Amino acid sequence: MTVEAQAFLVFSLGMLLLMGTGMNMGLALVLTGAGMAWVLDFFDTQLLAQNLVAGIDSFPLLAVPFFVLAGELMNAGGISRRIIDMAQSWVGHIRGGLGYVAIGAAVLMASMSGSALADTAALATILLPMMRQQGYPMNTSAGLIASGGIIAPIIPPSMPFVIYGVTTNTSISALFLSGIVPGLMMGVGLILTWRWVLRGIDLPPGHEPLPMRERLRSTAKAFWALLMPVIIIGGMKTGVFTPTEAAVVAAFYALAVALFVHREMRAADIYGVLVRAAKTTSIVLFLCAGAQVCSYMITLADLPSVLTGWLGPLVENPRVLMAVMMIVLILVGTALDLTPTILIMAPVMLPIAVKAGIDPVYFGLMFVLNGTIGLITPPVGTVLNVVAGVGRISIHSVIKGVNPFLLTYVLILSLLIVFPQIVTAPVAWMR
Repeated sequence: MTVEAQAFLVFSLGMLLLMGTGMNMGLALVLTGAGMAWVLDFFDTQLLAQNLVAGIDSFPLLAVPFFVLAGELMNAGGISRRIIDMAQSWVGHIRGGLGYVAIGAAVLMASMSGSALADTAALATILLPMMRQQGYPMNTSAGLIASGGIIAPIIPPSMPFVIYGVTTNTSISALFLSGIVPGLMMGVGLILTWRWVLRGIDLPPGHEPLPMRERLRSTAKAFWALLMPVIIIGGMKTGVFTPTEAAVVAAFYALAVALFVHREMRAADIYGVLVRAAKTTSIVLFLCAGAQVCSYMITLADLPSVLTGWLGPLVENPRVLMAVMMIVLILVGTALDLTPTILIMAPVMLPIAVKAGIDPVYFGLMFVLNGTIGLITPPVGTVLNVVAGVGRISIHSVIKGVNPFLLTYVLILSLLIVFPQIVTAPVAWMR
């Protein structure tokens, strides 16, 4: 057996065994990378330490803590609630209206925080009690909210796009632009699926539509929230600031609105918000540090070339190759969270995609979208667990309720494989 094959076995089996023990994912990445270094006769503790530091010594990665902080400030400062109130004033009177409210709010909030967990927690906290009170079936309602929450990593700004761009040296701005159309497609897909699901549900008739004055009033209250994505995306599009600087702008904007406009957060509350943001950030950045160790050894062992040899015949047919890689990612995504999937698989798969002539930005969008779907796919399904915990619903009920929406997302993914121009054409035009 060649040294490269041994390194591949250590990489694959090592990760499976360490994850099976319940070990912290970041530590598992470090130990797997150390095992590969030993097999390659390249073991050096100083080199491992240097790669750990290099994994987080990156200016673009500064966007992660600030986008996390922006999401926490949105929830604490009443920005998320005002978006939901606005959506309810416009479509809440329709039969099944709270479902449409959840979808509309999910799309709007996705354009601000970029965090699936933060958006899902906010939606579930506010909407699930209302849905329960009005007689909505809890499994379907929870499934809808979980499915809406995962739009956040696709519509810019997106933390997974930042991590993917840093890991693969792909333009983060281009990745942000690539997510706009697919993110809107996800929202439309949820609307159509929710409408179809409602056929078999006995719901009370909707209330009378609110007067236009009330609708405009709720929209005016959400003005500062709606201005946030305009500032972020507009600033990046015009070159006023980079994606990393956009994250800082988003955080300070959310802080200013929470303290001085809505006045729903006191100065004393900032400490708790910072602590929550720091905990989330430390988890993500330790994963990035551990993944750099693995990534360095993957490059040293030339594993992309090994996989290219296995997938050689498919390189001539990019669509078939893309479909095969997406199937592999679906299987990986059922066992890993989104960030580890990006950190482990992206450096291996992107060179193969580029060799087949697949656009790196398009591949990045497809990669993140596939991994995002894994957030509502058992057994890991991080977002499923968030909804189950917030709504005090069994995880099995949430899984049952999410299935129709999961199928819709798989259909959208398939459509993007068959017609990549849906992604590439808008990106070329918006650039």
